[in-house]
Amino acid sequence: MKDYKELDLSAYQIRTDLALEAHQMAVEKKEKTEKKQVIHGVELTEEEMDGIRITKVHVQNEEGAREIGKLPGRYLTIEAQALRRKDTEFQNKVTTVLANQLHQFMEEIGIDVDAKCLIVGLGNWNVTPDALGPIVVENIMVTSHLFRLAPDDVQEGFRSVSAVSPGVLGITGIETSEIVQGIISQAKPDFIIAVDALASRSIERVNTTIQISDTGINPGSGVGNKRKAISKEELGVPVIAIGVPTVVDAVSIVSDSIDFVLGHLGKEMKDQREGTNARRSLAPGGMNFGFMKNERFNPEHIPDEEGRKMILGLVGGLMR
Repeated sequence: MKDYKELDLSAYQIRTDLALEAHQMAVEKKEKTEKKQVIHGVELTEEEMDGIRITKVHVQNEEGAREIGKLPGRYLTIEAQALRRKDTEFQNKVTTVLANQLHQFMEEIGIDVDAKCLIVGLGNWNVTPDALGPIVVENIMVTSHLFRLAPDDVQEGFRSVSAVSPGVLGITGIETSEIVQGIISQAKPDFIIAVDALASRSIERVNTTIQISDTGINPGSGVGNKRKAISKEELGVPVIAIGVPTVVDAVSIVSDSIDFVLGHLGKEMKDQREGTNARRSLAPGGMNFGFMKNERFNPEHIPDEEGRKMILGLVGGLMR
């Protein structure tokens, strides 16, 4: 029988649209091969405020792009695990942080305060996990018509905003980028904000993470069906992409599930060795089941390769 170490698992690599996760995966790969954590050509900074983590990944050049598999540019990630609690006060706090970070992001890439904006809600409104873009467009305050029809009545602080939800190729029969290009030729916006659903490598980040980038977006990337890009290179105007992970690959779900099993059993074994009596179930970050004592899952709970093989045999040897 073919030894499991020779199995080709390249077709089952975990896929992610988040630059933060791509950076983490590149670091993990380097730790296995070179025992180093330095990713050349990529700058990463982190800060945390009131349970909200803000991570900025700047892919500075082509070398950095090859290292993490993301286009050169700026990527800003806002993580708020406590969103799962559906706390209105915390949701308002995240909204304020997002608004401030987006304003700062636009300043950094040179978007003027009076620049005309076109918001494009990407996705299929008939499919729940892909309906993020259309839902956002439904809740946008559009003002471009007011600037045309009653400019004197528009108060200071507003900019010209139009919004469109162009649908998907399967509904319209037209590439989304071609629809957007046609709208640009008529509306002539100064920049575009494209909103779309993304894919994550981790269940924890579904609906709790927001990514902002200046590299554009590929419609359909969240479900592995990339279409023609909506980017500055394709459309001729700056494009800010805003995405929220709403889907994960089955590979990611299986990987996370096995990690949690290994982490739980590894922690139990450690507690027994140390004579610890407090038994706490591991739970993903931000999840609290209420009826049991929970301890947040940490990769350090997962045993080493020998321990994984002892627990799960061949499957344990394939993990990590």
